[in-house]
Amino acid sequence: MAVDRRQLIIEAATKSFSLFGYKATTMDQVAKIANVGKGTIYTFFKNKEDLFDEIITTLIKEMRVAAEEVMDKKLSLHENANLALFKLLEFRKDHQLTIKLLQEERDMGTPAVREVLRKVEQAIINYISNIIQAAIDKGEIKPCNPEMTAFVMLKLYTSLIFDWEQFHRPLEKEEISELFELYLFKGLSL
Repeated sequence: MAVDRRQLIIEAATKSFSLFGYKATTMDQVAKIANVGKGTIYTFFKNKEDLFDEIITTLIKEMRVAAEEVMDKKLSLHENANLALFKLLEFRKDHQLTIKLLQEERDMGTPAVREVLRKVEQAIINYISNIIQAAIDKGEIKPCNPEMTAFVMLKLYTSLIFDWEQFHRPLEKEEISELFELYLFKGLSL
């Protein structure tokens, strides 16, 4: 059985980025973890940035698949957006690479990491925006700016999951769903 050296390198780099972060990962480390010569890496990737981009692109695809697995065409926009956002943020919260990148961005503000996290966030916004546009097209919700609405949804969800628990008990999934529906779909008026 032939060894897929490219995949071996990607797995080793993912491990290195997950353990040490972007800034501290070197091509020498990746080569050592993959048990290949450093030159072998350069036959597949131009540089560390190219390798990192490949990993993040795959991560975004995995996030999309995870979100699509929980959605159901028979459910409302609220229910599908809720399911998709929860799954995407759960994925981000549980995936070792994103945990390390969020930590590095917070602690060091590494520009390449900041850009990658922006790319991941934009991918989530684009995905949710498509769900919103489909609901508009079906007449399920009033016309609105889908991208801006997706941005607000993501920020609300992020705040309820991550920010709230910094000073309070973590909210249960059902509580988050109820608050999400109240703030975005029902409004606070009587």
